[in-house]
This record gives sequence, C-alpha cells and structure tokens, in this order.
Amino acid sequence: MHGTTVLVTGGTGGIGLATATGLAGLGARIGIVGRSAVRGMAAADAIRQKVPSAQVDVFEADLSSQAEVRRLATAVRATYSRLDALVNNVGGYWAHRHLTVDGLERTFALNHLAPFLLTHELLDLLLASGPARVVTVSSGAQAMGRIDFDDLQGERAYNGQRAYNQSKLANVLFTYELARRLEGTGVTATVLHPGVVRTSFGREDSGRWMRTLQPLARLLMKTPEQGAATPIHLASSPEVAGMSGVYFANQRVKRSSRASYDHDLARRLWEVSSALVGVEQDPHPPLATKEET
Repeated sequence: MHGTTVLVTGGTGGIGLATATGLAGLGARIGIVGRSAVRGMAAADAIRQKVPSAQVDVFEADLSSQAEVRRLATAVRATYSRLDALVNNVGGYWAHRHLTVDGLERTFALNHLAPFLLTHELLDLLLASGPARVVTVSSGAQAMGRIDFDDLQGERAYNGQRAYNQSKLANVLFTYELARRLEGTGVTATVLHPGVVRTSFGREDSGRWMRTLQPLARLLMKTPEQGAATPIHLASSPEVAGMSGVYFANQRVKRSSRASYDHDLARRLWEVSSALVGVEQDPHPPLATKEET
C-alpha cells in the first residue's frame, strides 16, 4: 500500500487501532480519528513503535456531532490530496438512552449517521482518488436488526441492544445503497462483521447484564488484531478490488440478513438519513427491484 492514504475512524483503540497499525505495516499513510488528542497521539506513538517507518496523522473529532464530522472532513481534505480508503470503524453501545449535541439518540447518531455523513463529505476526494474503497464495520448483530422508522430515536421505548442492532443493520443497508449509487465510479463500498472482539466496547454505559457476562465472555473473544483482519483485507487486498455491495466476515463473503437486501428499505433509510444530517439527495438514485434474490 505504499503511496496510498487511509483514514480510520475510531482509530485510537481496539479494532480501529489494530486496523491502522496493520495498514501502516503495509506501507499506507494513516489518518486516525479519535475524540481525544492525547489518546490520538498515544495511539500514533504505538503504531510507530510497531512500524517505525509509519506515517501517521491524528485527527481529533467527536463523530456523534455533525459539526465535528464536517470539521473533520474539512481537515482531511486540507491534509490529503488523495484518499484511497475510508474505514468507517467508529461505533458504540449504550444501555440507556443518551442524546447528542444535535438532539439525536447517540447509538443511531454515532454508529450510522456519522459514517453516512463523513462518507458524503469525503466522497469527492475518494472519487478523485479512484479506485478507492469505503469499508464500514458493522456487526453480526445486524441479523437481529429492524429499522423502526416510527421510533428511530428510541423516544417511545429505548433498549440498548435493540438500538445497537438497528444501527448495525443500518450500516449494511447504507453500504449496499452506496454501492448502487457509486456503480461505475471506481469507488467501492463493502461492510463487515469483525467478530466478537476483546475491546472496551460498551464500557461507558454497559448495563448490568453486560457487566456480569463480559468478564467470562472475554475469554472467548478475538483479539483486536484478529478482529482487524477483515477491515485490513477489505482496505488493502487486490483480491477484493472492484467488489462492492458485499458483506464479509472472517475475510470471506457472507450473506447478511434478509432485511438488508430490501432496496426500498435502503432507499428510505438513505432519504431519512439525508434529512437528519442535512445533505441533498442524489437526483438520480439507481433503479432497483424491492428485494435482491
């Protein structure tokens, strides 16, 4: 990956840091995004310790805020003349309902709307750098997800797991719709399940059941490096060049949930998401049947 540039959100720890380290080891210039500049610099130092030749740039941004997402995109465009891959890795879980500065439910805002808006803001740079790749980290929880348009923000009845499942299905629907809209442009979009990984996931507000079960479950979880294998593969491997609108797990193509292939659902989610983040709709969305066979 010498001569390429990759941006990894949530790159200061866990899967994101392991992904950034792996890609730096392949020769890519890496941008890592995190909420804390201090943690960002520590993560950059950790990457350089493992990859002494690594070029690492640190971007500070709280991606639950739409203004911060836009500010990040401006900084990225000012720093890089090209962007070969965007790895939308940032995400989280909260047992209780929290609101962002924009007044949106935090799980939906960070896990779905942040990658949706950031990809939109960086799309011109990705298109100009083509062939380029958008890689989004979802979860096997997408299989249990349901998009509740009547209560997207969990105002009527919030459940942390249900909100998380919904956001992870949204990642897959977003990727498939993005792939359809980018067909023939040289920019591909893929989505993945990294496995159940031993990270600090959910620690801000984990809930009683997660606090009880996680210490035992951690013994069976993947390491961050194992979890990063699939996003590294999708961002770098020539084997997946040109593949788009595909779901991966363990570096292999997998079938995602039945709901994820509903084109009408994906298009409606795209329209609602566009309204929530204040971006214009594509005037020529692709024609598609309701459900992929």
